[in-house]
Amino acid sequence: MARFFPFVFLVVALVSGCNQPDDNDPYITTAYVLQIPQGLPPMDAFIPLNNPMTVEGVALGRKLFYDPILSGDNTQACADCHKQETGFGDPRRFSEGIDGSFGNRQAMTIINMGWNQFGFFWDGRETTLEDQALKPVTNPIEMNATWPEVEVKLNANADYKLLFKQAYDVDYIDSLTVAKAIAQFERTLISGNSRFDKWYNQQSSQLSESELRGFVLFQSNDGADCFHCHNLGGLITTNRFENNGLDLDFTADLGHFLVTGDLADKGRFRIPTLRNIELTAPYMHDGRFQTLEQVVDHYSEGLQWSENINASSLQFAHDGGVQLTPDEKQDLIAFLKTFTDQEFIANPSFSNPNP
Repeated sequence: MARFFPFVFLVVALVSGCNQPDDNDPYITTAYVLQIPQGLPPMDAFIPLNNPMTVEGVALGRKLFYDPILSGDNTQACADCHKQETGFGDPRRFSEGIDGSFGNRQAMTIINMGWNQFGFFWDGRETTLEDQALKPVTNPIEMNATWPEVEVKLNANADYKLLFKQAYDVDYIDSLTVAKAIAQFERTLISGNSRFDKWYNQQSSQLSESELRGFVLFQSNDGADCFHCHNLGGLITTNRFENNGLDLDFTADLGHFLVTGDLADKGRFRIPTLRNIELTAPYMHDGRFQTLEQVVDHYSEGLQWSENINASSLQFAHDGGVQLTPDEKQDLIAFLKTFTDQEFIANPSFSNPNP
């Protein structure tokens, strides 16, 4: 039987207030209606009660996301490391900060982040999108500002004073309110209309023979065995933290261990979504792989065994990987490219609103 359902519209609570703020009247905000594609779960349980989705909040967050006013020298915005055309990721291996500094991790894509409940960044050091939005501003190798400095700039800006009043009914703009607005915009970055989705949900589209063979490999325990970490039909990630056999030791980056202190978490990093994976190179937490071919080669014959390797990879680790043939590799890559969501990449609602 065909599994077709129309889009589910998630209506988030309406907050009292006034569109044109007045000292004597309450302010009114307009509830933002998230469009949730078939196959993705509702997001309401993941939205903080103190930051409900509003049209005003999303618009403000979008403006802030693209505005270099948040950086120390007014030259760098969030969008400089999270580009829409590359799935809101960075095409560079390591992002460059305002002072020419580089970190040691690849900037993660921010696709479908509204459902993440296991921690943000590669190591999971922040627990909410609001907390995550605070950190790049003050990171000395990223935007290298201080929040008091940023608050002075924002409060001196008449446009922002009005927009924050309309969205949050505040007279003073502080860091927490900035983070709330950016998090609202990031929750709208929903991708779920790829060729794969249309085929999987029996809406339209067909997969080629090669793509279908890749699908079987993806879903098979004795094939490519991808699905244990990248479950199909929804987020295409478990969002958990795993060691995927990249290294024999973890002295270069201890990963989730830096957050938990648990020895079992050494070398474990958050599993990213495979949505738009064709566009989000380079790959892995340190951007070591430039192509999907290199990624597939790693899982096929490049796994490094260690005691805390992901359990689903353990059965293959002593053999170096799942041992795909050249044809199987090409079929798997063909299937992975069906996750590309052209509507998401071209959505004008996610683009730069600033003149």
